[in-house]
Amino acid sequence: MNEKLNMLLIQMRQLEQDVARETQQQQAHYCYQILGRSVHFSEAATARHIKLRQSFPGYLLHSRLLVVITSPVIWMCAIPILLCDIVATIYQAICFPIYGIPKVVRSDYIAFDRHRLTYLNLAEKMNCEYCAYANGILAYFTEIAARTEQHWCPIKHADCSKCAHSRYKKFVDYGDAEGYRKHIEEIRRSYDDLTASHPR
Repeated sequence: MNEKLNMLLIQMRQLEQDVARETQQQQAHYCYQILGRSVHFSEAATARHIKLRQSFPGYLLHSRLLVVITSPVIWMCAIPILLCDIVATIYQAICFPIYGIPKVVRSDYIAFDRHRLTYLNLAEKMNCEYCAYANGILAYFTEIAARTEQHWCPIKHADCSKCAHSRYKKFVDYGDAEGYRKHIEEIRRSYDDLTASHPR
């Protein structure tokens, strides 16, 4: 495997962790705490937020007409996203135990917390939670696909930097026929980094 490429992928993951830590440090600045899976703002912050909330009629009046008209198109996408959610969940429930792949924890990818923001009106809250669901399910689906790819075809692409998902660093280099034949079974069982945080 290309060690330099592997190191770059490791650095990318490290940067993602650094971003997560920095985000946590913002909690004090914006006066909230996360307790379990709930977000709690200070009373003073909540009072400020309520003053900044825009009424629903005002929200509509300040929206461009074409934005309002095209909103149903966005919401129509909920149908295939819901199907992705159902199909991916059934697929991994049936197949992952057979393949020996650790299941993806769905709740790790979906965060419904924006409805607690008192500066958002009802329409904004609904839009925000829809986006959280849509992007969360697509990330969940991508992780299921990534673990499937690690089992069936763990070969890096010749030239595709955007293809590097969470399992990509485990794959053999494009064109490394010997490495593929030598390490394929080992890679198919290489989930130690997952089982440490989420035991099967």
